[in-house]
Amino acid sequence: MQEINDLILANSKSKGKRPYFFEDPAVERVLNITMAVAMEHAVTRERLDTIERLLEAKGILSKSEIDAYEPDKTAALERQRWQAEYIARILRIVQQELEALEHPENNRDLEAIAEELGLEY
Repeated sequence: MQEINDLILANSKSKGKRPYFFEDPAVERVLNITMAVAMEHAVTRERLDTIERLLEAKGILSKSEIDAYEPDKTAALERQRWQAEYIARILRIVQQELEALEHPENNRDLEAIAEELGLEY
């Protein structure tokens, strides 16, 4: 079975030109980063709430036990890896723009893609 590199997947991008909504690229980047963080946080918060409620309802763990938990070395290392992947996902737009600047020969515009597909643009 082939191992999937999460850092590479987090950095993947769609084909075609990225849609922009603001004239200032810096504002656009901040908006994209903020929305990525918001999405990650919302999903995590919902799942965490579900887990905590189920654990407490089944008498497995109380909220105070969860709050008092301190990770061992293995858990701490796993958390560090997750945090690195998380930051990579959040800052994906910045990384992609840096790559586009470093390798302009790989950049294609919508007209070129449409022409390749035989579509009108």
